[in-house]
Amino acid sequence: MKLDPAVVKLLSLDPEHTTVSSAGGGGCSSASTSKITEKGSDGKERCFFMKTGSGKEAKVMFEGEHASLNAIHTAVPTLCPQSFGWGSFTSSAGTSFLVTDFLTLTSRRSSTSSTASLASKLASLHTTPAPIPDGYDKPQFGFPATTCCGDTPQDNSFKSSWAEFYAQNRLRFILRRAEAANGKDGELHDLVEKSASKVVPRLLGDDHLNGGKGVVPVVVHGDLWSGNAGVGVFGTDAGKGEAEEVVYDSSACYAHSEFELGIMKMFGGFGGSFLKEYHGLVPKTEPVEEYEDRVALYELYHHLNHYALFGGGYRSGAVSIMKGLVRKYGSS
Repeated sequence: MKLDPAVVKLLSLDPEHTTVSSAGGGGCSSASTSKITEKGSDGKERCFFMKTGSGKEAKVMFEGEHASLNAIHTAVPTLCPQSFGWGSFTSSAGTSFLVTDFLTLTSRRSSTSSTASLASKLASLHTTPAPIPDGYDKPQFGFPATTCCGDTPQDNSFKSSWAEFYAQNRLRFILRRAEAANGKDGELHDLVEKSASKVVPRLLGDDHLNGGKGVVPVVVHGDLWSGNAGVGVFGTDAGKGEAEEVVYDSSACYAHSEFELGIMKMFGGFGGSFLKEYHGLVPKTEPVEEYEDRVALYELYHHLNHYALFGGGYRSGAVSIMKGLVRKYGSS
């Protein structure tokens, strides 16, 4: 495979000493992946991971993933690959690309590893206040780019209220996507509306969380199921350097830290010891007695997103969560 001039320019590569080979894992339904290897005159290699895709959808996805990875990388550099850039091929304007660090995935870290655990890295990410967006005087909930959760491009327009962001930009937004994909559904519509208008203000209101202090926006991965976390070495050879616990295929936004836990609960893979270590560093938001219900409310978004993307049984999971929360908080 010949490397496109736009990628050569971005990475300042020597095409005569650069090879491209297939790599696994694309993070979405339509992306292809490649490993770029440049061998220098000194025999040392530089390696990169590249995703490519066609059409507007790929362009939006790669722009968002570039911003996502670098938001996480800026806060906790060893938590995810760094993104070097994205753009369109010179040879094919309809083909987009994203280039990041190459990550050699390996087995779990050794018991003697000196590198930080995933729980501690995630805790560091979730205790670092989000940056202040251009044009604002304080951190906001949202994100400066559209990010994709699976193949869903999300509405990340900024809001100062977390409850408003979650109700509008997540629940009502994904309901519209679900209805567009699966048709009108009176029961589902009514339950989402009650969840957004009653449950969200009751559980997530700025005057309710942390004794009325609200929550500080932090960067979250946004799609952190177990398939988007692993152990790897940045570079070509898993035998060189220590393995790091890492995340990838991010769908970042500035959010309440506990929003991260919704999809982690939905698909599992992060056990009790993980959460014990994590919450030892990031205490549960007050009121602590409502923690499980908040996590269920955050899990709801992912059930609705999966229903919008895949239909079928994901509807029942969403309905079950909403009925329970509406029963408990819907009359508040």
